[in-house]
Amino acid sequence: MWRNAIPEPIARQPWRVLIPLFALVLFGASVLYTAAGGSMAPWASSHLIRFGVFLVMALVIAAIPKDLFKFGAYPIYGAVVVLLILVELIGGIGGGSQRWLNLGFMTLQPSELMKPVIVLVMARFYSDLPPSMTAEFKALVPALGLLAIPALLVMLQPDLGTGLAISFGAIVVIFLAGPPMRWFVAGGAAALVAAPIAFFFLLHDYQRKRVFVFLDPEADPSGTGYHILQSKIAIGSGGLTGKGFGNGSQSMLGYLPEAHTDFVFATMAEQWGLLGGLFVIGTFIHILRWGMRVADRAPDRFSQLLAAGMTCTVFFYMAINLMMVMGLAPVVGIPLPFVSHGGSSMMTNMICLGTIMAVDRWTRSRGRWAD
Repeated sequence: MWRNAIPEPIARQPWRVLIPLFALVLFGASVLYTAAGGSMAPWASSHLIRFGVFLVMALVIAAIPKDLFKFGAYPIYGAVVVLLILVELIGGIGGGSQRWLNLGFMTLQPSELMKPVIVLVMARFYSDLPPSMTAEFKALVPALGLLAIPALLVMLQPDLGTGLAISFGAIVVIFLAGPPMRWFVAGGAAALVAAPIAFFFLLHDYQRKRVFVFLDPEADPSGTGYHILQSKIAIGSGGLTGKGFGNGSQSMLGYLPEAHTDFVFATMAEQWGLLGGLFVIGTFIHILRWGMRVADRAPDRFSQLLAAGMTCTVFFYMAINLMMVMGLAPVVGIPLPFVSHGGSSMMTNMICLGTIMAVDRWTRSRGRWAD
């Protein structure tokens, strides 16, 4: 009965995921508020503003017809590849990396756009293939080519974390498309053989140091191991319930670097403890479970691959960040979705959610038509 009192455009929104998302973003804003010493500026306010802007963008994406998604897959992919080439030619340099384009009204990081775009183009590619052709090696070669171009361009910036995220999204879609498992086993074996060569001859010095720090952060506690050691101290000192809102020696006194971006989970855990951490992880599990349910109920191959790939992209962000701050993975500069301060990350993850909402709308519309 209560639905009759709510306007139809509002009632039909996927509130089962939007309400937990609002809670996660507001919780992140409260952590950013304390990270700034009890001030909305500069991080909490911009975090909420960006979320509002990108939420509108996600709702617009959710209203796009499926045919337009499929039609735009290759042109959008080509446009982002051109932007990545422009980054190599005229991109801005910051922190030793060349990743940004100055558009005048904003600074754009095209590699972030490629994370959802690679999922879109892979879903389009495999949806156009007859299922019987998926098991043929000649169908794998074009897919790997679509992945190799942007991945190599991003690695040249250099940006290993984003390159891995792009590769992960593409490989997930390839895997879900159903090629023989032996290909992935062979690929994994080849990666193990190539890893030592890549480590010593392809990685930059600072990237090798990150691996050494991951293996033994105590070897240089005041230097390269400082970030992860302070993160572990902050998380561990929070205990079960935390030190309280706005309290925390590591984050509040400036011992924890990047307390508002890459290590925001450590800031949160110090204040809210294990219970706060479980709330964040539980909310992510709810959002990811919703995404996979949408993929499972999707009406066709393209929609299934698209929704599953976008869900796994969000999962990659979350999993790598949490593993990184707990010392279970090298520090690669990937923020925590919807909690960390950062416009590029918020944009990417809201594009993913908007796309999943679009697939959900296609499924519900088909069901109403069938009825």
